[in-house]
Amino acid sequence: MSKVVFNNKNAVFFQSLKMAIDGYFKENNLKKTGNWTLYSKTIILITACTALYLTAICFSLPVLATILIGSVLGVLCACIGFNVMHDANHGSYSSKNWVNDTLGLTLNALGGNSFIWRHKHNIIHHTYPNVDGIDDDIAKSPFIRMCSSQPWVPMHRIQHIYTPFLYAVSSMIWILFQDFQKYFRRKVHNTDLQKMKTSDHIIFWISKVLYIFFYIVLPMLLTDWQQGLVFFISLHIGQGFTLAIVFQLAHVVEETEFTFAPLNETTVIENEWAIHQLKTTSNFSPNNKLITWFAGGLNYQVEHHLFPRISHIHYPAMSKIVKSKCEEYNIPYNCIPSLNLAVKSHFRFIKLLGRKPAVA
Repeated sequence: MSKVVFNNKNAVFFQSLKMAIDGYFKENNLKKTGNWTLYSKTIILITACTALYLTAICFSLPVLATILIGSVLGVLCACIGFNVMHDANHGSYSSKNWVNDTLGLTLNALGGNSFIWRHKHNIIHHTYPNVDGIDDDIAKSPFIRMCSSQPWVPMHRIQHIYTPFLYAVSSMIWILFQDFQKYFRRKVHNTDLQKMKTSDHIIFWISKVLYIFFYIVLPMLLTDWQQGLVFFISLHIGQGFTLAIVFQLAHVVEETEFTFAPLNETTVIENEWAIHQLKTTSNFSPNNKLITWFAGGLNYQVEHHLFPRISHIHYPAMSKIVKSKCEEYNIPYNCIPSLNLAVKSHFRFIKLLGRKPAVA
């Protein structure tokens, strides 16, 4: 496996930033976990998803109505992932571990697996974002080339055209294939998966069976197989595209940097860990309160990568402190002002990577 070492000998930036962030919470007498802003979002999103799900499986609906309900449900399921699951599995939803553990299982209810995701996301991605060879989020694929160190094939010339379609089926591939691949290989990309307890194995299988029953079998039994199939596909188109586009805008844009870590070699990154996070991550549309609400603050991805154990409801206020410290230490603070500009940046970058590399 690859090994990456950060140069933390003069890690003065993050020490100063952490003191400033800790001071903000102390001065304002705030907990770093969630509050009723987060709890109310949880109730609203889960209630809305339950209502849409019951409507889709309990009534015979026209095809267009099924597509609309399924797609909207998929988007809202992604928002549960952004707002509830994400904070819970980072331990930032509540100060009580049992609350975090319980709500972390909302990922299992959405078809994924919280154990595998925590290892893939919390440990690997958050430590080594945009490190090709380690970060599973940019893992080498025969279909999408996401950084210059990955091999090029002729079909990449049009990847900016077909990539949105791949994003639309990404959650279906994740849930029905990639989780099982990681489970049986006991690996996340090139990194060994943490040892699973008996309870982790049981939760994995029971939640997968229940997901297939509630989202595929039951809708077909209560309506008909055509409506059930259209519902399932529509749900994943909405969910997959929403998940993919939010996470891609955070790291795979023109503004961010990438590193390559060859297999079985040690790669030294000449920055402290925190500066690596800043160079490989970007915020987008920070002043749009609607996007911030639905995306669970993940449009403030810089703040999230620096302080993943602080709830996303604090990121807008924290961003002012982080930006100020970056200016003080002359460190770039990547922030794309709008969703539209971030999407354009992502697809320009994907299109650029689709060009055949010049021969050295």
